[in-house]
Amino acid sequence: MRDQLEKRLSELKKEFEEGQKMLSELESRRENLRQSLLRISGAIQVLEEELAKEAQQPEPPIQG
Repeated sequence: MRDQLEKRLSELKKEFEEGQKMLSELESRRENLRQSLLRISGAIQVLEEELAKEAQQPEPPIQG
């Protein structure tokens, strides 16, 4: 009986460690994704601002 309990305890500890490792990897991926989304959001904002500036400028006269 003791051997079975020790074996199960060992299995559970291994499973727990694997779960912690997986959680750590997911948290790292989440942070990387969050940083990417922040960069994309910043780029979108810059482009929208540039387009808004361009829309406010008068068009040059057409020569022809």
